[in-house]
Amino acid sequence: MMFGLSLLLIGPLAAEVLPQFPPGSVWRQDISSANVHPGSASMIGTLAAICSGDVTGCGFGLGRMQIDFSIKVLHAPVDAPTATLIPHQGFGDYFLPDCDPLGSTVPVPIGGSIEGSPDYVCDNNNNDCHLLVVQGSTLYELYSANQANPGAGLESLCLARWNLAAVYPPEGRGDHCTSADAAGFPIAPLLFNADEVRAAINQPLAQDRHLGHAIRFILPNDRMASFPDGPDANSLRDPMYVRPASHAGGPDGPEASVPYGSRLRLRADFPFTNYAPAAQVILRTMQRYGIVLADGGSIALTAEADDTTTAKWDDPDIQLGSRVFDQTAAAALVQVSDFQVLDSGPRILETYDCVRAPEPVPNLFADGFEN
Repeated sequence: MMFGLSLLLIGPLAAEVLPQFPPGSVWRQDISSANVHPGSASMIGTLAAICSGDVTGCGFGLGRMQIDFSIKVLHAPVDAPTATLIPHQGFGDYFLPDCDPLGSTVPVPIGGSIEGSPDYVCDNNNNDCHLLVVQGSTLYELYSANQANPGAGLESLCLARWNLAAVYPPEGRGDHCTSADAAGFPIAPLLFNADEVRAAINQPLAQDRHLGHAIRFILPNDRMASFPDGPDANSLRDPMYVRPASHAGGPDGPEASVPYGSRLRLRADFPFTNYAPAAQVILRTMQRYGIVLADGGSIALTAEADDTTTAKWDDPDIQLGSRVFDQTAAAALVQVSDFQVLDSGPRILETYDCVRAPEPVPNLFADGFEN
């Protein structure tokens, strides 16, 4: 069933928990004791020294660990309206074979919206326009989504469907294959929302007050590692990635920096003093599950908007703002130098020659992180 404008104006969406893969997945692996990469100190030092001009600061984008609260995760009932995936009209080629085929159908729940938009229309020239939808055990993630005309097809540059009941192999959906995120990662399971944070705060034991999964983070492309003067004659630098990534976007930073897909861990002795309980949940999660380098951009961490959550980011028991990690009074700033890069295997030259992996059978594969 196609959806029209009238459907977009009906009622709010119900709150749901964020989707997660099974416990054996790489994203849910406790990495608090995982091996540090031998070159970690050098990579972190290189990243911390990259400034990209005076405006953006050094290390993390904007020179700080900031949180973006703009992305949404929609939950579609089985009878939700659907839209047919169509190519953009004059806005780039659809990413094949990396992404699911044009003509696929996507659930578009009533009252839903695309990242950066109040509805299913999005300005693709100025926004990433991610559309994230969960229906049963399937996660639909789209990059550069837009419904140009009510009732028409859904434009996108990539649809990646994820089986939430499966543990994916080390190469994810396929080596050299992108997804709605440039590293080939899923997005929604690496976010965090206000309900999830509140649930963690209320755990009886302090050691259990974490999210239970890795967190997505991003860096400007000129701060991510690339190979100099590689075999690609059409580029001055060649991109690279490490597991658990399956793809790299357009990194063009120094080879000594941190590559796409890197998993970073906050140092175990980072002081929590003067941080509120909600911020401590994020800090503890970064120590136990880490952050994974998923895409290019300026705002380091990504949380879900609180439009449909029961808890809100400004509730008295949460109070988690965008600048909590660099503006909390009398608290230690969270800086690049507070992290270690974990050893997840060799660097892989990105060829952009995607080879899709077979659809995984639920719980068949072991996790893809190398200790």
